[in-house]
Amino acid sequence: MSATTSRKSPLGKIVAIAIVVAVAIAAYFTFAGQKRAPEATFTLLSGQKLGPEQLKGKVYLVNFWATSCVTCMKEMPTMVKTYEKYKGQGLEFVAVAMSYDPPMYVMNYAQTRQLPFKVAMDSDGSVAKQYGNVQLTPTTFVVDRNGKVLKQYVGEPEYAELDKLIETALAKQA
Repeated sequence: MSATTSRKSPLGKIVAIAIVVAVAIAAYFTFAGQKRAPEATFTLLSGQKLGPEQLKGKVYLVNFWATSCVTCMKEMPTMVKTYEKYKGQGLEFVAVAMSYDPPMYVMNYAQTRQLPFKVAMDSDGSVAKQYGNVQLTPTTFVVDRNGKVLKQYVGEPEYAELDKLIETALAKQA
């Protein structure tokens, strides 16, 4: 055996690495848009649990917010209008208060504003972790009937775009 055949050439290693990187990039772009919503269980203010089985086959929004977040307070009336506009077509909405938000503040806000959708407390931060370690509020996820995350908004969404996304998702069957 000659010295050249017992060693791998540097060019061969470079080609192999390039192929691995190309496959990884292709996989990323193939599956990046296919992110599934976590199968989280939400603890509502009433103490009831809302599990993945109750959201299966539905279009829903998960909105992480806090009573201390100025942008959250600004967007909440528009989120209420969005929910009211589409709830008759089957839209679900879960407003998830961050773990650092005092439960009494959340309850007071939800009651005085008569929030028409489900409000959950993420007391231990586990739901935020399941959704990609959400730390910035507001953060909103739009999920289709198949459990696919269609869009993640960090900050206030562009509402015309959000409406189109919801309408398209509601029009499709699971």
